[in-house]
Amino acid sequence: MTSEGSFSASFIPVFSGYLHNQPAQAAWALAQRVFWTVGLGLAALTVLGTVFSRQVIGALTILGGHQARWDLAILLNRIIFPAILLIGLAAVASAILNSFHVFTLPAATPIFFNLALIAFSFGAVYRPILRRVPEAWWTPAVALAIAILIGAFVQLAMQVPALMRRGMSFAPRVSLTDPGVRAVGRLMAPAFFGMGVYQVNAFVDMLFAASSRMPAGSITSLYVADRVMQLVLGSYAIAMSTALLPTMSHLLAAGRWNEAKRTFGFSMRIVSFITIPACVGLILLRRPIIQVLFQHGNFTSQSSSLTARALLYYSLGLPAFAAIKMITPMYYSIQDARTPARAGAWALGVNLALNAIFLLFLFRSLANGGPALASSLAAYCNFGALFFLFRRRHGLLGTRRLAGSFLKMAVCTAGMALASLGALRFSHFAEARYFPAQAVLLFAMIAFAVAVYFGLAWLLRCEELGEFLLLLRREEPEMMSVS
Repeated sequence: MTSEGSFSASFIPVFSGYLHNQPAQAAWALAQRVFWTVGLGLAALTVLGTVFSRQVIGALTILGGHQARWDLAILLNRIIFPAILLIGLAAVASAILNSFHVFTLPAATPIFFNLALIAFSFGAVYRPILRRVPEAWWTPAVALAIAILIGAFVQLAMQVPALMRRGMSFAPRVSLTDPGVRAVGRLMAPAFFGMGVYQVNAFVDMLFAASSRMPAGSITSLYVADRVMQLVLGSYAIAMSTALLPTMSHLLAAGRWNEAKRTFGFSMRIVSFITIPACVGLILLRRPIIQVLFQHGNFTSQSSSLTARALLYYSLGLPAFAAIKMITPMYYSIQDARTPARAGAWALGVNLALNAIFLLFLFRSLANGGPALASSLAAYCNFGALFFLFRRRHGLLGTRRLAGSFLKMAVCTAGMALASLGALRFSHFAEARYFPAQAVLLFAMIAFAVAVYFGLAWLLRCEELGEFLLLLRREEPEMMSVS
């Protein structure tokens, strides 16, 4: 995920510049060279990873001394490793299509990846239909490994016709000296770190959660809470960020700075219109949400309490996590990948320091919520640095209009919070013992809170409400023109 995002952040601004300032033939020649150069590099990596599979497994896992486990892991690695090549080329194809504001097709390809996984998981269970395959080879693990490889191929193959219709030629053209290829390469490393700092911070959180001072189940609670928060972040903020990068790249390549800044302001307002109330809603309804989604089987009431605490502190950072997704495309659009990387490094340092402080001095009050709170506060530091630096270097970013919109959102969110608290109190959710009743009550509370929020937004004439509803009706999540 990080490598795909970092490639888009590196390629789209360069390719957009070619589309605006060079003949179409030169732009497509760049796309060809990048496609085949990336493919050659990934093919070499695939060969090395397959040949030295035993060494790769030894470096990344601890499997103990059982020979069968080692042999199976090595076999699975050799089956899956070629998927790196296919997924990488699919990421190149997605970046090219995104540059032309085509988002639906690239976004839909993971669906077919998952369908391949589902189909092969059934194939592993119903082995009689595949009797010609040696039974020793047709295990569930091998079946899913093959599914990953086929799913990766499908992700690439689905996008090839759309590229060819737009003018892409797939005749092999490899170049390490082409200025455009070198420009993409120079942006890749810092973009990779800038995009991956969230994952690095999550890994740091897990390390601190593994401390002997933490309650049992802390690592799992952080992971589950993060997944719940990602439902909001991934379904909306990341989608907006994906659309924002090519839009900003085209505007800045054409020298339309004022329009680019207004577009950034629009994206910040429309994403905050969702993430701010979502933050409060997740905090207030965290226990019912975790209970309905996960409290089944071995996931006990104590597990729900741990996860709800982690979700509380992760949710506090939701607006910052989303805002980072909005402002980093501003930097990548002007081919500045170093500043987000530096800001990410500072945020990583803040996260490490806060984790240590919370573990040593505030453990009794924060417990397993300490790592989540550290990541949230580090995210606000990251966004603050990025916003301040961009504003200082490139001028005003419409802060006054943003502040006015945020004030209205705060009033609407406060009303929604009161409605959520009332719904939680009068629904008697804690007394519901069976899953269907709990699910219905949770859905009703969320629907009531959303209705109150949108109703207040309509009464206060929040322009973001109309813009949000208009975006939902668009077939492609292309950024709107802002005046």
